[in-house]
Amino acid sequence: MTAPDPYATAPYSPAQPARSEHSISPLLRAAIWVAIGALIAAALVCVVWVLVGSQSGIVGRAFLTILLLVAFAGVAILDAHLAPSRPAWYALASLGTWIISLLLGAIMIWIPTRYAWLGFSRFIQFLLIVLILQLVLLHVRLFLKAYHRYETTFTRVVTIATIALVVALAALLIIPLAFGEWLNLADLYWRIVVAVAILAAVGTALVPLVNVLFAPKQPRAHIPAYGGQQVAHHELLPWPTYVDAVTPLPMLPDGSPDWNAYYTGYPTPGAHVFAPQQPQVEAAPASAAPESPAAPQAPAAPQAPAAPSGYEGYPPPPPLPPQHP
Repeated sequence: MTAPDPYATAPYSPAQPARSEHSISPLLRAAIWVAIGALIAAALVCVVWVLVGSQSGIVGRAFLTILLLVAFAGVAILDAHLAPSRPAWYALASLGTWIISLLLGAIMIWIPTRYAWLGFSRFIQFLLIVLILQLVLLHVRLFLKAYHRYETTFTRVVTIATIALVVALAALLIIPLAFGEWLNLADLYWRIVVAVAILAAVGTALVPLVNVLFAPKQPRAHIPAYGGQQVAHHELLPWPTYVDAVTPLPMLPDGSPDWNAYYTGYPTPGAHVFAPQQPQVEAAPASAAPESPAAPQAPAAPQAPAAPSGYEGYPPPPPLPPQHP
């Protein structure tokens, strides 16, 4: 039995990228599987229609079907990537709107046409359906943000009723766009559409108005800039000065103090130099009594030697900036 080599190195194995298990919620994962199932179901329905349907325009419809399936797959992948940065309900609702668009698009492609000239109009109607669904989704998201600013029982009831009315209005508008060719809608249907639209508009305006009247307003603190950074008003620092504690340091173009001038005594080229502040010196009194010429002059006291430069071993302060006349 041989002893293992202590200098042998382990075989190289490439590092595997770590994947977060919680990057996609279980509910969203289930919704993605539903989208995959809807994609497969739509494809199977189109295949059945190809086999048993009429032969008129089958090539064009097959091309549109492939285009629709590819577009839905791309949108589903994009929604899955954006899901971690969105609320869970919004990610689910967004994927749900695209599933509805996929199913309606497949039906509109393969449903028989009553008139030959309605082929291009169906494409425009499908785009309008997608636009309506996305506008409803955007409306709900912005409306819920307004509701969360000031939550009361009244605003909660108004929010629920308004969202229900908006969804109902979208359904009432989508039905004639998708199946209006084969439906004979009465005048009462359009009266209901107008009534629901009015109620939805009133509910949409109520919550922002309540917020304006009763929601607490957040104070806006003034945050001045200092040294290229923003500091709160209560943390505003005084502008630094030279060692004389009077002359302010120059200001660099980015708004920060010229600390180099503090150590050298000369401002950096391009820095803004402030006017030096002269300390106030009291004038000597003019009524000073003249000295008597007869008074004897006392001998001058010997002067003490000059103190060494520096403060307790530290270097002396930098020279003052040049004084301008």
